[in-house]
Amino acid sequence: MLDLLKAYENYLSKVKKASNNTISSYMRDLHQFSNWLHQAMEIDVIDATQQNIADYLSQLESNGRSSATVSRNLASIKNFYAYVVSSGFLEHTPVAEIRVSRREKHLPQILTGREIELLLSQPVCVDAKGYRDKAMLETMYATGIRVSELIELDIDDVNLEQGIIKCNNSKKSRIIPLYPAALKALGTYLREIRDGIVASPNERALFLNVNGVRMSRQGFWKILKHYQETAHIEKEITPHTLRHSFAVHLLENGADIGSLQELMGHCDISSTQMYTHLINQKIKSVYKKCHPKA
Repeated sequence: MLDLLKAYENYLSKVKKASNNTISSYMRDLHQFSNWLHQAMEIDVIDATQQNIADYLSQLESNGRSSATVSRNLASIKNFYAYVVSSGFLEHTPVAEIRVSRREKHLPQILTGREIELLLSQPVCVDAKGYRDKAMLETMYATGIRVSELIELDIDDVNLEQGIIKCNNSKKSRIIPLYPAALKALGTYLREIRDGIVASPNERALFLNVNGVRMSRQGFWKILKHYQETAHIEKEITPHTLRHSFAVHLLENGADIGSLQELMGHCDISSTQMYTHLINQKIKSVYKKCHPKA
């Protein structure tokens, strides 16, 4: 039933106008589900039953997948079958009654101010790689943008005179200011480094890999992991750790939730309010540690 999966992929791209990352995530989940149905059940996705889907999700849990991963797979499968029904291939979805048990939701990892300073100081600016890495890390923490947004930045999205970047995603654009150290690192990279490593004068990508073309998500992850190790930071750092830290540090220093929502690019303020829970958690921890009667 690859034709049906391909039709759904085209629907996501052409009709729903979903981002490349969303499409990639959905289709990866669906292809894995389809392969399991073929191998374990010897059926196509069009013939899957509610029990088949429940068994598949149970197997994901048995294989140690997190509740978030299982929930995401369920969402991918639900959305797919909603499309299948609306397109007339099935009369009823086989997913309607399936639920995933919710485990305790863990709050995201946050770096302290000292850990941020340590991480940002790791790139040694003696060659093109050092200057580029310094600019990327400073830009990530200065703006709180997603890794997908970082690597999709073009040189036209940077305004050094105004000290801002324009961040574009599938839904809207937003303008984000840069603090002086980030502006300096980005300016040095643009003025002195990028032209020496770019593969083609037609390349518009801001951040480039060793081949002179646009940096990939995986490439940035490897860079970040390297500097985590050289900084001897024991916390597990991902690109989203920098985004979470950006948000919490702004709130700690007096930012209002509405401004933070705009900077983060959240459509729903409930996504931004998660960070207030982190602040409250920290306050409770300080209270218990420091109050004489706690």
